[in-house]
This record gives sequence, C-alpha cells and structure tokens, in this order.
Amino acid sequence: MQPVILGASGVINELPEEGATTALEWHPIRGSLEAIARLHHAGYRIIVAFNQPGLSGDTPNPGAMVRQHDAMRRHVAESGGVIDAIFYCSHAPATGCDCRMPAPGLLRDIAARLHVSLAGLPVIGDSLAYVQAATAAGARPLLVKTGRGFGAVSQPGLDPSVPVFNDLYSAVDFLLLPPAPATEH
Repeated sequence: MQPVILGASGVINELPEEGATTALEWHPIRGSLEAIARLHHAGYRIIVAFNQPGLSGDTPNPGAMVRQHDAMRRHVAESGGVIDAIFYCSHAPATGCDCRMPAPGLLRDIAARLHVSLAGLPVIGDSLAYVQAATAAGARPLLVKTGRGFGAVSQPGLDPSVPVFNDLYSAVDFLLLPPAPATEH
C-alpha cells in the first residue's frame, strides 16, 4: 500500500481556535473525511504529519492533542476511512530542528519508519512549509487552499509547478482519477 501524507489542521480539519483543547472543538473541513475514505479504499495508507510546537512551551498539553487525534480518527472511521499513523514535530520554531517543516526531517523519519521511498510520494498540505519540506525530501507536494493555503498560493516562494486544489477532496480527485486520454489533432 502506497502512503500519502496529509497535513492535519487546515487540510483535514478547520484551524483550531487559540487554546482549543477538547474533541468537541475538532471540526472537519467539508469533504475531507470522505476524501480520506476514498484514499483508504483505493489502497493508500493515510499518514498525518504536522508541526505541533505547543508541546514544547511552558505549559504543554499533550492530553488535548491526544483528544483531538482521537476525535479525528473517530470521525474518519465513521466515514469509512483509516488513519494509519500520526507524526509530528513538537519543537518550537526557534530550535532549528530538522523535523520542523519546512525542513524535510519529519518526512524522512516517516519514510524510514515505514520503510518507503519518498520519491514521488504525495504530501498534501495547506502551507508553503509543506511544499518546501516535500520538495526537499524528494516527495510530491500538493497544496490545498483550505486553512492557510489560500494565503500560500500568493507567496513568492511557491513553485508554480506545484498543483493547487480548493480542498483535500479535489486533491484526492487528482490522485485517484486517471488522466484524460490524449487527443490527436
């Protein structure tokens, strides 16, 4: 089964309000749960990857993150999908670690743990950081306009060859639907 790496907040679920700590505060983006189910039924392994710097601060709240991950997994399962693994970088931006996107370390760690190649592996994110991390790791970046993605589309650092989609559902259409046959003129 080929993996696909998805961002969480801004790709699967709405960006949380500042200080959101409960599963009740987890809200899926329209069509994202169905998109994950489609990927799962098409034989993809669903891997979620993101930066989670809140765990490195003075008042980390890992319990809140676990509750939100449980809510995400439950909602995805209720829609017929499966999240196979969740990976995150817990370091603050100032640490300069290699696993905080846009650095490629988290994606490389995922590949090593899953024993897969990143070459051409789809990484769907909502920010320039996902695009840069995927590109640096040799993966295939796809950008969605949900979450922070609408703002990322206009950033000067975005490679114009990166496919941009309105949401996860349309990105999944792109991955799963065969290309149109070439026509002769």
